[in-house]
Amino acid sequence: MVKDLKGLRIDPEKKGGFRRNDNRSWVLVVAFLLAGAGVIALIYAYLRLAPDTSAQIPVEQGATANESESEARTTGEVLRASGYIVAHHKIAIGSKVMGKVAWIGVEKGDKVRKGQLLVRLDDREYQAQVRQAEAALRAAEAQLAELEAGNRPEEIQRSEAELARYRADAVNAALELKRLESLLAESGIVAQQEVDNARSRRDMAEAAVRVAERNYELMKLGPRKEQIALARAEVDRARANLEYARTLLDATLIRAPIDGTVLERIVEIGEMVTTSFAGERGAKSAVVSLADLTDLQVELDISQADFNRISSDQECFMSPEAFPDRKYRCRIDEIAPEANRQKATIQVKVKVLEPDEHLRPEMTANVTFIENPQISSRLKSVE
Repeated sequence: MVKDLKGLRIDPEKKGGFRRNDNRSWVLVVAFLLAGAGVIALIYAYLRLAPDTSAQIPVEQGATANESESEARTTGEVLRASGYIVAHHKIAIGSKVMGKVAWIGVEKGDKVRKGQLLVRLDDREYQAQVRQAEAALRAAEAQLAELEAGNRPEEIQRSEAELARYRADAVNAALELKRLESLLAESGIVAQQEVDNARSRRDMAEAAVRVAERNYELMKLGPRKEQIALARAEVDRARANLEYARTLLDATLIRAPIDGTVLERIVEIGEMVTTSFAGERGAKSAVVSLADLTDLQVELDISQADFNRISSDQECFMSPEAFPDRKYRCRIDEIAPEANRQKATIQVKVKVLEPDEHLRPEMTANVTFIENPQISSRLKSVE
């Protein structure tokens, strides 16, 4: 038994050797981990302290910039900018009269010709006004014709007969007065009151004769010039009212003022149209939005720092983002008279010289300005 226990005892030399090898392995693991952590820390510090090459390109490392600059000089490019394609003239077609929409003949995107009927309003009220004005004109013309023609022979004869009757009445009244005066003077069988009444009747008869004579003379002369002039003025006024009523009736037919394309159909059948803005839910002041898509511009906001690189009528070319492979010639057409203080930019519009069906308003486009001799000499003098 003792012999067996001695056989199970561990040799001290073997035991110590095993511990030394085990400790050496742990030291190697810890050293490896520390070295890895140091490498990671160095990489992290390098990334934080390294300059941002995407935002800043050092002048010393300007090989790419020099290549771009030489390429720009070769092509004559001085500036690039992006903006939006807009219609040079966009028209919101309104109405001259109020009315309810009875018919619409166009849809969004339709091409129309100048004078083409777009919208028709309910015109029953305006037709009634035209008929009323026509009747007033006929009445005024008839009155003028009557005055210009003068009095008819029958009217003159009637006036002459009335004059003869008044003269006869005056003669009888004079004889009656003479007879009563004789009776009063010779026998006094009549009262003074009867004589006075007879004298009054004679005077009235003579006055009636004078009036009849004047009427007879006027009847032979005809209407006065002032009356004819007044009648002519009434005819002119009635004719003007008729023209105005016809103008309002014609305004119920809304036509295209130019050749163009319908950008928006603003009203629908049954909606009210007015001559002034009445809000989004009220009557509409416009019926159709129209533009000539053969007259397009690109609206750009040029930085004030780059404004000295462009000038009026400077040539350029444009490429829409929807069709980057298509190039269009253009030219500076308009430069805003004042800058935008908030944006520090100046609005510039370039005219597209040869637009086609691929271009649409509000599309994004990139514009490249070509070198101008005046701009180059100015930049060289500044340098």
